[in-house]
Formats: sequence, C-alpha cells, structure tokens
Amino acid sequence: MYIEQNDPEGDIRKDFLDDDGRAKRTGTWVTASAHIITAVIGSGVLSLAWAIAQLGWVAGPAVLMAFSFITYYTSTLLSDCYRSPDPVTGKRNYTYMDVVRASLGGRSVQLCGLAQYGNLIGVTIGYTITASISMVAVKRSNCFHRHGHHVKCYTSNNPLMIIFACIQIVLSQIPNFHKLSWLSILAAVMSFAYSSIGIGLSIAKVIGDGPHATTLTGTTVGVDVSASEKVWRAFQAIGDVAFAYAFSTVLVEIQDTLKSSPPENKSMKRATAVGVTTTTLFYIMCGVMGYLAFGNDAPGNFLTGFGFYEPFWLVDFANACIAVHLIGAYQVFCQPIFGFVEKWCNKRWPENKFITSEHGINVPCYGVYHVNSFRLVWRTAYVIVSAVLAMIFPFFNDFVGLIGAASFWPLTVYFPVEMYIARTKIRRFSFTWVWLKILIWSCFIVSLVALVGSVQGLIQSLKTYRPFQAVQEE
Repeated sequence: MYIEQNDPEGDIRKDFLDDDGRAKRTGTWVTASAHIITAVIGSGVLSLAWAIAQLGWVAGPAVLMAFSFITYYTSTLLSDCYRSPDPVTGKRNYTYMDVVRASLGGRSVQLCGLAQYGNLIGVTIGYTITASISMVAVKRSNCFHRHGHHVKCYTSNNPLMIIFACIQIVLSQIPNFHKLSWLSILAAVMSFAYSSIGIGLSIAKVIGDGPHATTLTGTTVGVDVSASEKVWRAFQAIGDVAFAYAFSTVLVEIQDTLKSSPPENKSMKRATAVGVTTTTLFYIMCGVMGYLAFGNDAPGNFLTGFGFYEPFWLVDFANACIAVHLIGAYQVFCQPIFGFVEKWCNKRWPENKFITSEHGINVPCYGVYHVNSFRLVWRTAYVIVSAVLAMIFPFFNDFVGLIGAASFWPLTVYFPVEMYIARTKIRRFSFTWVWLKILIWSCFIVSLVALVGSVQGLIQSLKTYRPFQAVQEE
C-alpha cells in the first residue's frame, strides 16, 4: 500500500522509519476499527430486514450470528499471518497476496489475486451506483413531500454518478491507506448515523402502526411468494448476510497501517472484535426492527426504497449520510488496487521519471503535498472508467453479488484457515484439522448456494434491462 519515495537529501532520520525502512506507521486499534466498520457496515445494513423476512425469526438471526462468528474467527487467523514466520517479530507482508505467497505459495497466490482484486473492482463500481441511488432518493423524497406519494418522481442517476466520480478523483490522490484514517472515521460516524435513523424510524413505525405480520419461517409460500421464489430469495438472503460481513479483502492492508507497539496482530484482533461486535449489533437491530415494522413485505432498502416517507427531512439526512459513508468506503476498497498497480509499475519501470518522480506543492492549511504524475493520471482514469461502467450497466450490483459470491469463500474462509494449518503444522486427521476442514467445506456450500442465487438474480435483471432509462430502487 505504501509507495516508496526518493529521498535524495537523506534527511529522514531513523527515528521516523519503521523496521522495514518505510515511514513509521501511526495507526492504532481505534483507527483500524474505523477502517473495518467503514468497510463492513455498508448501506446494505438497511436491506437486512428483507433478508430476515425471507428467512424468518429462526433462521434469520441464526445466520447473522453464525457469520459474525465465522468472520471474527477467520480474521483473527489472518491477522497472525501479517508477519511471517513469527507473528510478532517476522517479516512484514504488505498485502493479502504477500501473505498467501509467504504461507502457501504456488498457484494459490494467483487465485488469491484474482479473487481479491476482482472483488475490489466490482465493489467500487457497485458503490458508485449505490451512492447515486441514495443521492437520487433525497431528490425523490422532496418530490414526494411536495406532490404526494402517488407521483412517480423519476430522476436520472447519471448526473449524480458524475458528481460522485469527481469527488473520488480528488480523494483518490490521498497517497495511501496510512493517510486515510480521518476519512474512515468520518465514514464510520455516517454509518452509525443512518443505521440509527433506520432503527429509530422502524421503532416509531412499530409503535404507531403496530408490528406487521411475521412468521418463524419468513415469507409464506402461496401467500407472499411462490415455492421457487421462496428458495431463490432464501439463497440470496443467505448470500447477502455472508457478504455483508466480508472485509478480508482489505484486512492485511488495514493491519499494515498499525504501529508495531503493541504488536500488530494483537491490535488487529482487538480492532476486529470491536468492528465485528459493533457491526453485528447494528445488523441485528436493523434487521429485527425492520422486519417488525414491515413484516414479510419488507422492502430491499427501507430508506432508498421508500419504506418511509416522513419525516422527509430525516429520510433526506439519512440518505445523505449513506452517500458520505460510501465516499469513504470507496476509498477503503480502491486503495489496495491503487497500491498494487503502482507497486508493480515501480518495480517494472524503476527508471521512468513519469512513474517514480514526485513534485512538492505548497497547499494552504496542509503544507507540502507531493504530486506524482503517474498516480494522478492512473487513479483519475480508474475512477472515470468505473463511473462509466456504472452508467452503462446500472444493474452492475448484480455482478457485484456474483463477484462477492465467488470471492467470499476463498478470501474470508479458505485462505485464512489453510494458512493457519500450514503455519501451525496441524497434524492431518487430528480433531482440530477435521473441524477446520468441516468449516471450510460448509462455508463453500453456503457460498455456492449464494452464487446460484446471484446468477438467478442477474438473469432476471438482464431480462428486464432497458438501456437509457433512469434506474431507481423501488
């Protein structure tokens, strides 16, 4: 994630360098927790009422708790792999691919890179779409307030995608993850804000209208859905919950921002516990209260899908918070992409001044900012291309679900567990080895089921897709 800079004057003292010769890391478990919360709690938290409506009171909360435990456990295993061979004094591994290379090697490294960066690219495009939907929801909320709830109030997403892309072009010039803490903290506050508003509006609806009809098994076949729809929606709901917890794609990069005292793995485990616990609390509250408020008719997202119309100003504020949060979350997920490409180019063309040279510019109220020509051009191009793809394929969120389904199992479960087995040299067919293998293959089946559901959702989107129409989340 950190791109080495030339220091011809040699005026950086050793006091300002870490044990690997790079600029001293200053991150703590607090900043790491903010990164995790920013990465994990997305606007998808507001769709968990729909997920629980498909699964019911028994399976819904049980699936949430199961995936929170799996995510926490495998993340603690992964955090011990940041340094190798010793988790405290070993050599640093700066990216997920570096960790896999040090622990497993071989073809696993290429498979890891394909899953990780494919997922990251898909998420950044999906966030462009989702942020524009939230910004459009603000305009639609005001329209409904002025003209009534029966009015269509359609608005094009494209201008708002362009605005989002312009903001990201500026923020993408932040050199690396180490300089991103303030944005992650702001984004984490925003996620708390809109999640709390969603919970509050759900409670108010339950108090005002009473709880809607709910069941132990969720939507009822023959009443709410057909038998086949029940199966597909249950698959999709399980997938939604599983991928809502996945942050392994950026865990190693987050850990690389931590200072070495206390040991990085200890701080990361604490940050993971705080992040996953906070996330689970909000997920359960949003899911349960949303299901009580809407019952089996819970919308896909009760803020952008207009489960609530009033108070319109509070709905507007919540959607604005979603947009701000996604601005920060976009950076959390695209910084590993930027770092990977820039590191590769630096190694491939070390003498190319366009790639390696930097120019200092005095920025008011900031100080000296080092501009790298390649970083400026490449990152700007990436943001533009991702925005264009979002506008061309407004159903790309279905692709993101597909990519997520394909990457969840290897990145969140398979690689962390296999690296733990290899690092600790667990004896084959011992009790620990057997139950770890059971965990791997159980999660594989769940991921495969979610993959099937994502493919079915993508097929339905392709059938109903009409180009050049405003895309809205009803």
